[in-house]
Amino acid sequence: MSSKDTGSGLSAQNKTSWSSFLKSIASFNGDLSSLTAPPFILSGTSLTEYSAYWAEHPALFIAPAKEADPEKRALAVLKWFLSTLRQQYCSRSEKLGSEKKPLNPFLGELFLGKWDSDSDVGETSLISEQVSHHPPATAYAIRNEKHGVQLQGYNAQKASFSSTIYIKQIGHALLTITPPGADKNDPAQQEQYVITLPPLHVESLIYGTPFMELEKSTYIVSSTGYISKINYSGKGWLSGKKNTFNASLYKESDGEKKPLYTIDGQWSDSFTIKDARTKKEVETVSVRELTTTPLRLAPVEEQDIYESRRAWRDVASNIESGNMDAVSTAKGKIENAQRELRKTEKAENREWERRFFDRVEEDYDPEFSALARKAGLTTLESDKTGGVWRFNAQKAAGAKPPYHKAGGVGLGVEQ
Repeated sequence: MSSKDTGSGLSAQNKTSWSSFLKSIASFNGDLSSLTAPPFILSGTSLTEYSAYWAEHPALFIAPAKEADPEKRALAVLKWFLSTLRQQYCSRSEKLGSEKKPLNPFLGELFLGKWDSDSDVGETSLISEQVSHHPPATAYAIRNEKHGVQLQGYNAQKASFSSTIYIKQIGHALLTITPPGADKNDPAQQEQYVITLPPLHVESLIYGTPFMELEKSTYIVSSTGYISKINYSGKGWLSGKKNTFNASLYKESDGEKKPLYTIDGQWSDSFTIKDARTKKEVETVSVRELTTTPLRLAPVEEQDIYESRRAWRDVASNIESGNMDAVSTAKGKIENAQRELRKTEKAENREWERRFFDRVEEDYDPEFSALARKAGLTTLESDKTGGVWRFNAQKAAGAKPPYHKAGGVGLGVEQ
């Protein structure tokens, strides 16, 4: 069976397979991620790679650091965040014909790369690491040292079924910005923005062409006293168009009913920013026309064995060719090695050592905790993400392969 069978023209075999899968979903209790999806809906891409969607427009990512006015910085952060949604939740279904089920990362899996931009933007780097397997959680750090901008965060997903697939995203992102003239090495001079993650549900399941839709609301809360609220609505709701949203930016001291800016449109297409005080249009952003900057990776042969593209290459190539027996064999090799390594660690009373991230307490930072509460994160649900994860810059300084001490034993390969 070819993995390229997509769209509404499903083969008779695929229709039968998809119908059986939908029936198994409807009768299943628990986390849907453990279910085996039909081969034609499988992706050869690991979830660790999804962290890259945050910064595929590096110029927008660093734009807030160029704004001298705190209000304009907060607006630039909101504009950047909205520009990431198309890549995060829409690009795969447009490219592949439908949303695919990604590979579940193994503990310690890494996805490392850099975006090279012009001399004004400079280099932006990505470190993505699977920091927990039970429960699964991916942590990431995206840094532009030239402008003193860093995004770090982590997320897990919990899927359930009730007429369609609902996905709760657990975790958050923390953006740190160095304003113009501030010291990039002095945390007291930097701003922080806590970003919450939208709930998802899957549309078009019955047709075998699933795509993601966002719902409810998310927040961006700044240490400078500005709050952004984004409300999502899908096809058949407020506007009748999919991927619809409206957003407002307001000062915490003034409240949501006195917005400074309002934004509405489709996060997958375009949106319009208006000054709520003058009622005048500030800018229309066509995210569909924004050019993405490709992430530069090391050649697969030169990657560490724990890097996603190298670790999963046999699985990915066999998904592409439709050889599902070979997919099972290649996946099983990794999964069995991981199980054996966990048994060894348990017997020796030790835990897997994370390479770039540390587990911290939920209340590790009073300032962060205050921002998180304002963003609606009354609890970080750390039991569902294996902990609260923070990037360790010292661990990353000068890091070179091999990244993990376990070597090939953790993947069932010889080095």
